[in-house]
Amino acid sequence: MTDFLADVLAHVEAHLCEPLSVTVLADVAGLSPYHFSRAFTARLGESVMGYVRERRLEKAAIRLMGARPPALIELAFDSGFESQEAFTRAFRRRFGVPPGQFKRQIATHPRKTHMTDTASSDRVTRQPDLACPKPMVIAGPRATFDNENKSGIPALWPRLIKCLPLAGQIDRHTYGVCQMVDRAEGAFSYLAGVEITGDAPLPAGFEKVELGPRSYAVFRITLDGSELHPQMQAAMPVIWGQMVPKLGLKLAAAPDFELYPENFDPARKGSYVDICLPLEG
Repeated sequence: MTDFLADVLAHVEAHLCEPLSVTVLADVAGLSPYHFSRAFTARLGESVMGYVRERRLEKAAIRLMGARPPALIELAFDSGFESQEAFTRAFRRRFGVPPGQFKRQIATHPRKTHMTDTASSDRVTRQPDLACPKPMVIAGPRATFDNENKSGIPALWPRLIKCLPLAGQIDRHTYGVCQMVDRAEGAFSYLAGVEITGDAPLPAGFEKVELGPRSYAVFRITLDGSELHPQMQAAMPVIWGQMVPKLGLKLAAAPDFELYPENFDPARKGSYVDICLPLEG
């Protein structure tokens, strides 16, 4: 799952001011437009063109913050809108003020004006790579999901928790392991689990998945105490759409995973989740 998504988001960033469509980006992914749309929405929680529109508006806001901001009509066309009026409406919905007022606020209060997703960006930080010199065996309940049923992922965690500790459990970290099952259909598996010794017996219905040996790029999401899943969804475009392309990371076609620390409490401000992406080599 990691390979096509990183390529697509890098392509979006490199061609924001050029014509983009679901068909064009599906070609980059190597999928049919239908299956690509399902896979993309399942992973990032929003539609393909909705994501493109958001990134264009964010880039437009950055250009307005520059020393020589372009004319609004030029900005509208560069952002993929057919008219300045349509651009203004979309910009107001995104940032709360029309672009002209946004630009005036920049000139008057440059330190007070910020984009509305700044908090999300600030809460995602790159951590040192995680090196796994030998395979890790993660065990727990697993199911297959796509955009139609992905809301069922949280239900796996109570099934895991009521069976803890597992036989052969190594520590109290928990893992959410995501792996592409059918690229053409946009289906992926998700396993909620803990690390165990490889030969430990499992409760009925539990499965094992092996991670590594390899290195992982680690991105930490620091939580603000509000509901967990909206924060996770907000962080995914920051990681995949901004940080991975900017860092030029070469990701492997292998499972990625969420790593939750011991005594994880999503309602406690300052708690964190590490998103671990497999690196080539």
